[in-house]
Amino acid sequence: MMMDFADKLQGYRKQRGMSQENLAEVIGVSRQAVSKWESGQSYPEMDKMIALSEFFGVSMDHMVKEVSGNQEAVLPLDAGNFHSDVTAKYHYEYKSKRTLFGIPLVHINVGRGIYVAKGVLAIGNIAVGGLSVGILSLGGLCFGALAGGMMSIAGLALGFLLAIGGLAAGIIAIGGLAVGIFAIGGLSIGMFSLGGCAIASRIAIGGYASGHIAIGDVAKGAYTILVEQDHFSSIQAEQVRGLINQEYPRLWKPVAEGIIAIFE
Repeated sequence: MMMDFADKLQGYRKQRGMSQENLAEVIGVSRQAVSKWESGQSYPEMDKMIALSEFFGVSMDHMVKEVSGNQEAVLPLDAGNFHSDVTAKYHYEYKSKRTLFGIPLVHINVGRGIYVAKGVLAIGNIAVGGLSVGILSLGGLCFGALAGGMMSIAGLALGFLLAIGGLAAGIIAIGGLAVGIFAIGGLSIGMFSLGGCAIASRIAIGGYASGHIAIGDVAKGAYTILVEQDHFSSIQAEQVRGLINQEYPRLWKPVAEGIIAIFE
């Protein structure tokens, strides 16, 4: 059995772990063109044939010359130069056929450069979706270096409900620097703050605490409770409860009980 150009092209592509679409983008043609080459319906023009031979690291003669089936079409071992080219141009994209309100259920779009993924589940350099994962991610539940959405977990996290990250901002913010209504972090700023340095408009708890009610090793506020010997257990829960009931009698009970539980 003879191995022709179509068989070899398909073999080389699969050994690279590439889809027809990936190869088409590298060579600068459509996916349909690659499909026709591999099915034997057509052959590449000379410039595309040169690009293919250079990409796979083989001679044009080898690409077009028929070889017997027992001679496997394998990539040369000395293909370091071409490996770097693959890396530089690598791109992978998958988009599910199933959609929800016209949006793909899954969209993966990654590579070197700027690639945007939009889907219910989106994974890309830039990802936008219900669940998004990317260097920059936007949407419902977001993971990434920079994330903004309903709930975000990232180096820089902006979340409407919950944000967790080195720098976090949201209704509930947890991070090295946390800014929110409820802030927990090394430096926490909010209405209710807990951290090494806690600054709050209402209740602050931390090593350094500044707020209307301030509880800490160093405390500044209208009402202060100092921690003895760095042990918050030295503070009575009922003392905190009494202050909260006195100053914020309408405070939502789960919030009040959560703060009091720190000292129980």
